[in-house]
Parts: sequence; structure tokens; C-alpha cells
Amino acid sequence: MTFDELRQLDPKDPGRWPLPVRLGAIGLIFVVLSLLMLYFLVWNQKKDDLALAQEQERSLRDEFRTKHAKAVNLNLYKQQLEDIQKSFGAMLRQLPGKTEMEALLVDISQTGVGVGLTQQLFQPQPEQSRDFYAERPIKIRLTGTYHQMGEFVSGIAALPRIVTLHNVELKQVQGGAFDQLQLDVTAKTYRYLDDEEVAAVEASRKKNAATTRGSSST
Repeated sequence: MTFDELRQLDPKDPGRWPLPVRLGAIGLIFVVLSLLMLYFLVWNQKKDDLALAQEQERSLRDEFRTKHAKAVNLNLYKQQLEDIQKSFGAMLRQLPGKTEMEALLVDISQTGVGVGLTQQLFQPQPEQSRDFYAERPIKIRLTGTYHQMGEFVSGIAALPRIVTLHNVELKQVQGGAFDQLQLDVTAKTYRYLDDEEVAAVEASRKKNAATTRGSSST
């Protein structure tokens, strides 16, 4: 059948179409209906699953890239960890043990006296336990010249153990000489905890956490 003959077919009366044309039209309708059913019954229901699978694929790709980067730099990370452990060990050696704390307190006290400062207050406070070390604040009040104050701070920094200064307040002595100053400061010393003390701190932390959870649940 030619194209002109197809154009002459009456779309309102398909019953008079030649048999091959009718069969072709039926086949075309069947294909269109199949595609529509495939879209609505299969594709439309599975597109959410497809989107989820694509998101999982992106997540797995990102995870792979991250792990691959870590694997490539594993030796570098090991070296960094070793350096950190050495640095931590060096810092830990700067922390005195329990039996050395009294000698450290004496060193701090003598640092001020040694540069000519007058010590008006030297009051160690109770220890505060942390993860692996204990912190002990000391309230100190000294009077002297500005130059002596600087020597005191330098002397504290030069001690072989870690001592930090906090809450520094410097003011002129009332009724004193023009160059006489009063220094109020809290010095903090640190010592490492032995294994039994670390275990006690951990047990106390767990007990407090359990108590907190029990209180919140009620």
C-alpha cells in the first residue's frame, strides 16, 4: 500500500481498512499500552528504589575514596602516631608523682622568695582529678617590684615540672613605695595518677553517669 492510499483511509471507519493496516494499528496500540503499563506498574514504583540505590552508590564511593586515602597514607599516620606518643611521653615525664608534689610546692614557693618577693599568701587547694592526671591549684600573693615579678614568672617557666599561672591580678600596694606591686595569682601544678587512681577516676565517672541516667529516666 502506498502513502497516498494510507492518507485516504477514514480514521472514523477503521473497519473498512485493509487487513494489513488493521493488524498494524492493533500492534501499535498493543505496544503503546505495554509501554504505559510498564511505566506505571514497574518504573513508577521502582524509581524510589532506584534513587535510594543511587544514593547508596554515591555513599559507598565516598567511603571507598576516604578509606583508600587512609590506606595510602597509613605509614604517614603511623609515623604521626609514633611522634605523638613520644611527645606525650615527654610531657608525662614532666609531671611529678604523688611523692614529688611536696618538693614541687617548695620549689614554687622558693621561686618567689629567691627573687626578693615578699610572700604574703601561699595556699595549696584540694586536688582535682582528671583523666590521667591530677590538678592542684595554689593561691599565691606576692609583693615586690615589677622587675621581681618578671623574674618570678621566668623562674616558674624554667622549673623542670609543668606549672601554669592563672587569674593573674597585678596592682600597686596601697600606702607602699611607688614601685611596690602586689601580685595575686593561682598557680596550677599537675601530677600523673597511678593505675589505681586512674581506675578509681574511671569508676567514679561511670557511677556518676549511671546516676545521671537513672535520674533523667525518672
